[in-house]
Amino acid sequence: MNTLRNKVQLIGRLGQDPEIINFEDGNKMAKFSLATDDSYKDKNGQKVERAYWHNIIVKGGLVKVVEEYITKGKEIAVEGKLTNRSWEDKEGKKHYTTEILCNELLMLSK
Repeated sequence: MNTLRNKVQLIGRLGQDPEIINFEDGNKMAKFSLATDDSYKDKNGQKVERAYWHNIIVKGGLVKVVEEYITKGKEIAVEGKLTNRSWEDKEGKKHYTTEILCNELLMLSK
């Protein structure tokens, strides 16, 4: 049952081209936003559509795949886990974000 703890699976489209970050030690990281869609009918029977945006982080060998094949608008499936982090900006204000640390990626677009 431990494999079900903190597991996220999403299918969506990239909101922008991935940002590739190069580190001094030679490692790389990719960051991008992924939009997932949802729809429902409101109390008047009207269809309501909504997009949810998710911040995705890719590390390790998958970064090469992201660099070479993943671009804005592509439909992909990701699997990973939720992570939270915080930081302070130059004015000392604390910010919080939730990200998905991707450990599997599947390209669905042709």
